[in-house]
Amino acid sequence: MANEAAPALIGTSGDSLREAFGKALSALADEFPKLVVLDADIAGGTGVHHFRKSHPKRFLQFGIAEQNMMAAAGGLAAVGLIPVVTTFAVFCLRAVEQARLSLAYTRRNAKIVASHPGLDVGPDGGSAQALEDIAAFRAIPGMTVISPADPVETALATRAILEFEGPVYMRTGRSPSRRLFGEDHTFKIGKGQIVRDGSDVTIVACGVEVARALEAAQKLAGEGIRARVVNMATIKPIDTELLTRCAEETGALVTAEDHNIHGGLGGAVAEALAATVPCPIEFIGMKDVFGASGEPEELATVYGLTAPHIASAAKRAIARKRK
Repeated sequence: MANEAAPALIGTSGDSLREAFGKALSALADEFPKLVVLDADIAGGTGVHHFRKSHPKRFLQFGIAEQNMMAAAGGLAAVGLIPVVTTFAVFCLRAVEQARLSLAYTRRNAKIVASHPGLDVGPDGGSAQALEDIAAFRAIPGMTVISPADPVETALATRAILEFEGPVYMRTGRSPSRRLFGEDHTFKIGKGQIVRDGSDVTIVACGVEVARALEAAQKLAGEGIRARVVNMATIKPIDTELLTRCAEETGALVTAEDHNIHGGLGGAVAEALAATVPCPIEFIGMKDVFGASGEPEELATVYGLTAPHIASAAKRAIARKRK
């Protein structure tokens, strides 16, 4: 529910999104007996080591063969199973063709869950930081794309994608995640949520950028600027109805994502509003460059993804609105 103040941060940090996903998957396994997990020799990095321990007979090891794993998921789905393909986001990029043909083209009920996206990868450096994955999977016809914001939402999204019929790409995350939501939080595929209300500008964020957007809104409030914050956990299909209302009510937007500004959340928002209520939009994300090695928060500062950068973008959007 929207409110003028930021939602209370339920502790400064908690599980990483990958660990929240792995624990949720293990807990849901008995409820979804057709669920099987596919791993590319990286279970400790994706969180599915929890599932491997609790349901070893439903855990399929493919080694470092992501393309084979993705294609096999299509076959498993064809016989009625619910395969969950897990690996790092950057390794999903080498299997886009198989995801396109074996999963989306054939309309298979398979789920791809990718950890270590964006600058959140940190010290592994630019070669391992997937900044294009949302764009790549969003462009595949029939593919649903999700990026939850905290461990609570990740667990809810895990259930939601298992209940959903069709191919899904979902991001998790490497680093310990700030817990933003309480146990009463809800998640629905295709719906965004106003997590802080305001009337001067709307900040639309996904993944790790939601916490930074809330920090930016608090900073702006100290300057008399009322920023609305929208958690857009589903990037495709985007919640056009909510975006239209925000554009009508605030007149300016900022998008924030740990991803290239081309083809990701910002592109999805701009596309939606171009067809409904065009308005000034500023884009926070990677400016079409590769990352570097460093701690995630340090990299976010260097590349302009932190709360102060979001706040500055909000002021620019407001200034364009006033003109």
